[in-house]
Amino acid sequence: MDSKAFAGTLDSLGLIRDYVKAAATMAGLDKKRTYDLCLAVDEIATNIILYGYQAAGLSGEVVVRAEIDDQNLTVTLEDEGESFNPLQQTMPTEEDLTRALEDRPIGGLGLFLAIKGIDEFKYERVRGRNRNIFVEHLPPATQTRETAQA
Repeated sequence: MDSKAFAGTLDSLGLIRDYVKAAATMAGLDKKRTYDLCLAVDEIATNIILYGYQAAGLSGEVVVRAEIDDQNLTVTLEDEGESFNPLQQTMPTEEDLTRALEDRPIGGLGLFLAIKGIDEFKYERVRGRNRNIFVEHLPPATQTRETAQA
């Protein structure tokens, strides 16, 4: 799919989600995996907009690109906001997740769900730009055709 640039504002989240859903449909992902991918992208896109741009006093775009090959659907979010590597953040522990809500530390759960809910997540900082890369492994082509026919 062609990449698309969206304004780095909260109003763009629905448009970004629509782009990702269309890519997931083209790739043959089922509803659950599509939901998980959209949730992950939505969480990271929200963080880009709120913290990478707004909290830093910056404005810019979020460029979204989806690539589909025989094995993977890869969605990349790229922005020029403040540098932020989600993989370097402290994730909730098993103990944190079993605590009552009022006893849990604030923050981090969205990133945890985003990273753990998809097959692979990668982060790169290239030429002053953040790249958040989401990878979903695709079923073999014969399974995809059989699922589509069912």
